[in-house]
Amino acid sequence: MATTILGHNYIGGQRSGQGNVTLPSLAAAGGDVYPVAFVQATEQEVNAAVDAAVQAYPAYRALSAEVRAQFLDAIADEIDALGDDFIAEVSRETALPAARLQGERGRTSNQMRLFAKVLRRGDFYGARIDTALPARQPLPRPDIRQYKIGVGPVAVFGASNFPLAFSVAGGDTAAALAAGCPVVFKAHSGHLVTSERVADAIARAVKRSGVPAGVFNMVYGSVGGQLVKAPGIQAVGFTGSLPGGRALCDMAAARPQPIPVFAEMSSINPIILLPQALEQRGEQIARELIGSVVVGCGQLCTNPGLVLGVRSPAFTQFVAQLQAAMATQAPQTMLNRGGLDSYSSGVQRLRQIAGVEVLAAGGESATQAVPHLFKADASVLFGKDSPLEDEVFGPATVVVELDSRDQLLDFARNMHGQLTATLQAQPDDLHAHQDLIALLEQKAGRLLVNGYPTGVEVCDAMVHGGPYPATSDARGTSVGTLAIERFLRPICYQNYPDALLPQALQNANPLGILRLVDTEQTRAAISA
Repeated sequence: MATTILGHNYIGGQRSGQGNVTLPSLAAAGGDVYPVAFVQATEQEVNAAVDAAVQAYPAYRALSAEVRAQFLDAIADEIDALGDDFIAEVSRETALPAARLQGERGRTSNQMRLFAKVLRRGDFYGARIDTALPARQPLPRPDIRQYKIGVGPVAVFGASNFPLAFSVAGGDTAAALAAGCPVVFKAHSGHLVTSERVADAIARAVKRSGVPAGVFNMVYGSVGGQLVKAPGIQAVGFTGSLPGGRALCDMAAARPQPIPVFAEMSSINPIILLPQALEQRGEQIARELIGSVVVGCGQLCTNPGLVLGVRSPAFTQFVAQLQAAMATQAPQTMLNRGGLDSYSSGVQRLRQIAGVEVLAAGGESATQAVPHLFKADASVLFGKDSPLEDEVFGPATVVVELDSRDQLLDFARNMHGQLTATLQAQPDDLHAHQDLIALLEQKAGRLLVNGYPTGVEVCDAMVHGGPYPATSDARGTSVGTLAIERFLRPICYQNYPDALLPQALQNANPLGILRLVDTEQTRAAISA
């Protein structure tokens, strides 16, 4: 299939390029410029995209869950059909290898299909029914029924590090569309051609499925603030930096009608090494840990940025093994020049902290990210402003030798919110550190025993979130089917005629879904 890149915005099923400001698509390696420029959306175009989503919302949310599921399946099919030329273009823009991108393409289509399954099984409705008790004394109980509907149009921001799975057709878009919410997507400047190719795939699925054209819109350029402030937007999904996410949260809170921002922002994902694990598997852990630090050039939200252990001969040996493993790593090309500059600044910041030393660096390069292993005194970990908890986004980690078990507990008690916390532990270690685990449960969204946090499974049970600053709202997740909850709200019907109720709440239960009826879970119909 021949592909034409226009570089124009997507508004209500049409293309629009009215602005005078253009953006280039740059090759991550070498900086070559793509021959087509991308037109930044004007204020009028952003408003038009939001208006298109607002107009599409009533009709889209009224569609049956099955029709929305078929739409998500159609998007998945179109993404799977994007061929080798597409993978090559994404690789040009991001420097990510073809094998990684092929896997990410599969993850992107699979999460669309997973949300289609959510729609078909119906648990997202959260249907609850308390039937009338007219004879109850001293007062009768009315008939009360509740289920969940989409909140309305959602603004989604593309992430830099996952050009497919956290981008145009990524998890936030999939969750919002599943919830019945039209999307206005802001394309990331680091992969503009990639975004257009995926947006074209969604546009084809829109036409195939017959859903309202305004269900998907996409704009280019520095228009995030206007998008979040637009009155028609009812929620925001964001993956990016802490300053960027916090700015969007503040904008959303300052609106005449405040709206929720579900922002994934900053995490150092500590790895905690417990005694028996070090004694029995120290060399293996060192080798595997460095692999986790440098995979994807460290450009993962779950990259392990802090390694902790209590002073012992086994820990001393482990640090030497970690140092040797890091010294063999080679520089890698990052997603874009901005990412490299940010990583270089982070490395330089660590170098300048008193009590921090470089143990190993994987070569030298002015154009690529050089992997780094730092060692810090325990005093730095507990220093003013917690400097070791500032994320360095790239292939670097800091190892800290603690003085005692109590000091480890003190760190866990006071550490920032995290996406993950990992324990390298044997069974006896876990039994002996239940107090530590209880503290980590308060601070992280996902606790791992052994393994490594890089690699996030897309499934029903996954949590990819955590207390601030990992995310702006620890009650949700941006990966896994629970992500749909962010874009739903409950609505209650009291004494409503059965024929006018949503099917999920009707007496006959025509959808055959599991419902909470008079305190019991059942699929049975309700006797009129």
